[in-house]
Parts: sequence; C-alpha cells; structure tokens
Amino acid sequence: MSDEPQPKKPRPGWASHEPQAADTPDDARDDTRTDEAAPPRSDESDAESGGKDGTGPGTAGGSKTAGVSAKKAAREERRAALRARRTGWRRLVPTWRMVCGAFLVTALLVVGGFLLGYALVQIPAANALATQQANVYLYADGSVIARDGEVNRENVTLSQISKDAQHAILAAEDRDFYTESAVDPQAMIRGAWNTVTGKGKQSGSTITQQYVKNYYLRQEQTVTRKVKEFFIAIKLDRNQSKDEILEGYLNTSFFGRGAYGIQAAAHAYYDMDASELDAGRAAYLAALVNAPSQYDVVAHPENRALVENRWNYVLDGMVDEGWLDPAERARLTFPVPKRTTHSTGMSGQRGYIVNIVKQHLTANKIVDEAALDAGGYRITTTLEKDKQDAFVESVNDNLMDRLDKENRKVDTYVRAGGVSIEPKTGKVVAMYNGIDYVKQYTPNATRRDFQVGSSFKPFVFAAAVENGSRTQDGRRITPNTRYNGDSERPVQGWAGPRYAPENEDHEDYGDITVSEATDKSVNAVYAQMAVDVGPDKVRETAVGLGLSPDTPDLDGAGPSIALGVANASVLDMTQAYASLANHGKHTPYTLVEKITQNGRDIALPERRTRQAVSREAADTTTSVLKGVVEKGTATAAQTSGRAAAGKTGTAEEDTAAWFAGYTPDLATVVAVMGQDPVTAGHKSLYGAMGLPRVNGGGAPAEIWGQYTRDALAGEPVSSFSLRLQPGAHESQPPAPDSSGGPSSSDDPSAPATDGSDDPGEGDTGSSTPGDDSSGSDTGSGDDGGTESEGQDSGGTGTGSPSGGQGGDTGDGGTGTGGEDTGGGATDDSNRDELPGPGGLSGALDGRRWD
Repeated sequence: MSDEPQPKKPRPGWASHEPQAADTPDDARDDTRTDEAAPPRSDESDAESGGKDGTGPGTAGGSKTAGVSAKKAAREERRAALRARRTGWRRLVPTWRMVCGAFLVTALLVVGGFLLGYALVQIPAANALATQQANVYLYADGSVIARDGEVNRENVTLSQISKDAQHAILAAEDRDFYTESAVDPQAMIRGAWNTVTGKGKQSGSTITQQYVKNYYLRQEQTVTRKVKEFFIAIKLDRNQSKDEILEGYLNTSFFGRGAYGIQAAAHAYYDMDASELDAGRAAYLAALVNAPSQYDVVAHPENRALVENRWNYVLDGMVDEGWLDPAERARLTFPVPKRTTHSTGMSGQRGYIVNIVKQHLTANKIVDEAALDAGGYRITTTLEKDKQDAFVESVNDNLMDRLDKENRKVDTYVRAGGVSIEPKTGKVVAMYNGIDYVKQYTPNATRRDFQVGSSFKPFVFAAAVENGSRTQDGRRITPNTRYNGDSERPVQGWAGPRYAPENEDHEDYGDITVSEATDKSVNAVYAQMAVDVGPDKVRETAVGLGLSPDTPDLDGAGPSIALGVANASVLDMTQAYASLANHGKHTPYTLVEKITQNGRDIALPERRTRQAVSREAADTTTSVLKGVVEKGTATAAQTSGRAAAGKTGTAEEDTAAWFAGYTPDLATVVAVMGQDPVTAGHKSLYGAMGLPRVNGGGAPAEIWGQYTRDALAGEPVSSFSLRLQPGAHESQPPAPDSSGGPSSSDDPSAPATDGSDDPGEGDTGSSTPGDDSSGSDTGSGDDGGTESEGQDSGGTGTGSPSGGQGGDTGDGGTGTGGEDTGGGATDDSNRDELPGPGGLSGALDGRRWD
C-alpha cells in the first residue's frame, strides 16, 4: 500500500459539488443522485489528467471555462434543432412570442403616445380669421345697408338659426353628432380610403373636428394639423356642450360668395336671416359646405345636376332622422338662389353712411374704435330706406342729371349734401353725401368747410326775439320792425372796424320790415340786427339750437355772423332748423336706433330734450320763414305740397348754395357746393348747369321740394301751430333816421322814448280790456304770447295794439278770420296761418298759453 493518500470511495448519496452546466440534461444530473458512483465523464478525466501532467486547467478557473464552453455548445445545439424544424416558408412567419411582443410594444407606444399627446396639445386661442366679423349696418326697417370688415361674417346664437337649418347641416355633415364622441376613427379611416381610391376627397371628420379646424387651426392638410385637431376635439368635447359646438361650427363654416357663417350665407344667397331659412333653402346651404365654389349653381350652372343630388341627399337624411315630414319633403322643389342680392359693399351712399355712423358711435362713446374694428356689431340706424332712396332720386333729378361734365368744366365741380331729421325725435331719416363713396370720399353732409350764407339769418332773428332785443333807437325787434335796407349802409352801434355789407346785386331796399328783409335776404338789415342783438348772443342761440360750438369762423365774426360766414355742416344746420320746427325744443340728433353684439344689446346714451329758445322765439321765426317759401326767394320749395318754412343762402363768390327748410314733420337742409376734383379747392359755381349762377332758390330748393313731397307721401298733411311773440303782427313806424344816420340811442337795450310805439306792453302778457268791438281777449297769460292757427281759407285777424289779438273768445266775444266762430276756444292743432296785418300770415286768437 502506498503512502500517498488514496481517493475515498464515495458514500451512498454523495454528489459532486462541481458546477454543472445549466443546459445539462436532467437525466445526466439525476445520475449523481444514485447510490453508486457514476463513471467519470471524458471531460472530467481530461481535467484530471491535465491536472496531473500540468498541461490542462487543473484549477477552478479551468473548470469554469469548460462549463461555459459546454453551455455554448448546448445552445448551438438547440438552435440548430429549431432551425431544422423551421425550414422553408416557416422561417418567414413570426412566432407567437414575436407577435405577442410586438403587440405589447405597439400598445405601449399607442397608449404612451396618446397620453403624451393629450398632455402636450392644449386648446389654443382662436385664430384671427375665425374671430373676425363684419359689422352689419341696417335701415330702420331691418334691411341691410352695408357690411364692413375684411371677413363677411355675422355670428348668431343657435336660437337665431332655424331648426331646419340646424338639421340640414347635421344631415349633410354628421347625423350622429349628438350621440357620438368627438372623433370617429372608423370614419376617418373610411374617408381616407375613399380619398385614396378616388371616390372623392373626404375628411371623415366629425362636426367637432371640423369646428376645431375652422376655429382654432388652419386649413392646411398636414399630419401635424390632423394630430392637433384630434386631441383638441377630444378636449373640446369635454369642455363644451354639443349645442355650443354646433353653434360655433355654423358660425365659422365657409359657404361661398365670401360668406362665413350661416347668417352671412343666408343673406348672400337668399337675402334673409338664418332664422327664416326653410328646409329647402337650408338643405342647399348645407350642400354648399362640401364644395362652396363648385356648388353655386348661379356661378356654375353646369353643376346643377350634381348639386341637386347633394340637395336630395341632405333632405333624405333629414327624413331618415325624423327631422322632416316625408309629405313636406315630397312637396319641396329645388330653391335656386338669387343671382344678385343687395350689395353690401361701400359703393353709392353706403360707404358714407358706414363712416358717419362709425364716427357717431365713437364720438358718443357708444363703442370704441378698436371694438368696431374687431367687428360683430349689428347696428340698426334711424335711416329710412324709402326716404333715403327719395333723397338720392331728387338730387339726381334736379341736379346731377342736369350736369354736362364733358362740355362744361364748372359742372365737374358740383357736389351736393343733404340731411333730413324728424323734429320731434331728432332721428336722422335720410342723408345724401355724394354721387358715390368710391369716387368721392368726402361726405358732404358732415363736412365743415363751406359757408352757410344767409341760411344763418333765422338764428339772428330768433336771438332777437329770445333776448327781447331792440333797435339802436329802442324799438323792439319783431317781424314788422323796419330797418334801412340800402346796400353798403354802414352798421350802427358797432365798436369795431367799419362794416357796410353789400346786398345781392347791390340793390337798395330803403325802409323795409324784417319780414320783407327775410323774404329778400337783405344783408344790410341782418348785419344791423346782429349788432342790435349782440354777436355773442347770436352765437349762443345758434349753438343752443344745434350748431357745434366748434363750428369754424363762428367765433369773433362780429356783424358778419349774420351773413353766414360760419362753416357749419349740413347735419348741424339741419339739427338747428329741426329745433325751430319743434317750437324751440332741441333734441340731439341720433343716427342709431339699436345696436347689438352677438345678440347682446349695447346701451345707448340718453338724449335729453331741452328748450333751446322760447316757443315764441322759435314760432315767430317760423312765421317769418314761411313768407320766404310763399313769396320770397324759395318759392321753388312749394312743390312739396306742404306748409313749409325755410331760408335760402349763398356763400361768398357762389362757392355754395343752400336751402334749409322744414314742415311740421320734417326738417331738411340741402347744399350744393363747388370743389375742384383734383386740388379739392373751393370753386365758384357760376355757369353750372348752364345757369348764370347757382343760388339757394334754385337746385337746393327744387331738391328739397321733390324730396319732401316724396318722403311724406301718404302721411297726413299737417300745418304749423304757432305761438307768436307779443305784438308780432303790429305795424311799426320807420326808424327816426331811415337814411342810415347815427342811431338815436347808443344803448341797444334802451327803451323807446317817443311814446309813439309802446312795445313794452307786450312783455307783460296782458291785454287792454273792454274793447268788445275789436274782439280783444280780456284775459292774461303767463307769457303774453299769441297763437296763430292754421286755416284752410281766407279771412283776416284783427287785434288791439296792446297785444290782445282778435279771434275767438271764451266769453262769447266775436272774432274774424277763423272758421270756428262759436263761443269757446278753437283747436290750435293742424291748422295753418292766413295772411294777416303787416304782410304776415296769421289768423290770431286772443287765448293765452299756460
């Protein structure tokens, strides 16, 4: 027996602690658990032998290397076996492990992408195009004047869109809108497939997605836009109701003819509001959304059959969904849209009106300029379409059609402006600003750069009556007060430079009453009267009646203020004359009846009526101005067929001619102006229309007469009811120095000193009692005024010189000149004046006004 240690025989159950290959077959590993030792494997023998001779890895490292090699060999063996089983086409088919893995990865990517997109894509602000709207300007009757703005859109609420229109859109675009989710992947896939296969370009988008595209995004066809549209639609569906989304969609969709939104489309194709659309018209508009340009059968009649098919598809869908009765459907015929609707551009009078109304809104702080630029306002003006049309027609008939611009250069200078106002309400019912806004931009109704001429004179007389003014020799100024009317007579009592105005054609009139001087527009008389009243008081009266205090050349004019050197606008002059027509009550004019934005009313400022001058001052002025129409410089205005009062005027060098007049129901001012179309400088109108000169009694009065007749056609004829100043009809002796010498008094307010005429009694409002034979009124009143009544035919009124006037008396007294001569007072309404003493008209009664 050797001294070297001998290997021990393994005990039963012993197993080697050597590491085993992971891929060792189970039966091999199980051999180690037998009661007897297994024969050594070849690799173990090699390891032992190597350990003995020192050439093999007899260490633990060697054992590990051998184990790794064995593992690799086993793996290769298994792979080879698998490859042996997957030969031919089987190698191209993924295994179930591959399919499951790909599915899981795809699902993770989809879910992760959705969550990431939902988190990253936010609902943006609306794009600029979607928020832009037009401002809609309407006549008082609701018909459209114009729409301004770059985008023709007027947003309306869902309640302002007919149910037929709502259902037609749903039938055409998304019948399951109220029941489906915001997006429809199946429809998107179907739409994409139809587009690819040539069945027509289809988006497959829901109404919600289309609204997102219209309102929040752009129209480009990109993957990025579609992805954003997808996520925004989902979020929007959670934030807004279906009704809100449908309303937004109907207001942002494009229908062709430049119309965005169903309200604009309804007007563009059928000239009606969206609330008035029936099923047939609504179905046509719904069909347009699919192809707005191609489906306009007026522009493309060759597509009529295609459009009718689409129209029928929409109606059938409405029937299928229970929105339209089949019997009604059967009765419908294709509603061909209008070839042309009312123009909503800026041509003609429309552009002028839009700009003037805008200025009115901003000047009165109703809407600021930035808000108007954003659009969305529906502005109902006070303008009446029939009166507006009548004004344009009258200007054309009496002026524009008489011009020969090719043969008379002066005719190229002619411009016209006009305004008409209801005296009692201050509403502007018609305006004329020029032949065409796109040809002449300056609005002639509101410009303040032409003198008003003698049309200013009534303000001087009204100021005289209002202030109880007297002549230089102390006589009260009334319609019968006499003045020296000689041309170039120096004005008396004026502390400034010598002023001696010329009369027209240098005519001398000698001793003349105020009424006659008004009829003949005598400058010498009114320049003196302005000094007698005081230029500052004249200015105060003119501004009170309606002229702007900022009127150019109104301040500091001195005696020349009476001759109309001020550059008032036609609109300002009309407002002032309307105050005279309204018995001295001034109501600020307005151009806006109502204004709304997206269905919400905008508050309008309160307009307060005030007594600018006393009724006696206004009515006495009216009585004088009636003579201008009846027998003065404005007889052409009698074509109106109405009781009328007014005054003509001519600017220096005939650069402008005016007629300002009124009936009890309507105040209108017309001006004809001369302006060089190239330099914009003022030009004389000598020779215009082939006439030697143009004055207020010509074209302006003729325009006024025809317009007033047509504007009031069908309305009851009314007469002036006037309350005159005390002593208005009393004859007065001439001035002590009728030749124009020095005044007998340096104080214009000094009382009369000769006692021959006692105008002061008229101030007390009392009458001399007792003269029954004259029919004088024995009562007294608060203001002492007398009333002139309208009569149908002749008669004269008599009265006492102390202010009590002949007429009906409450105690059974008799009076002449009235049709109703029974006991008791007569009705003063709707009756005109008759010729009375002193050349004035007026049948007078002696009643006093409380």
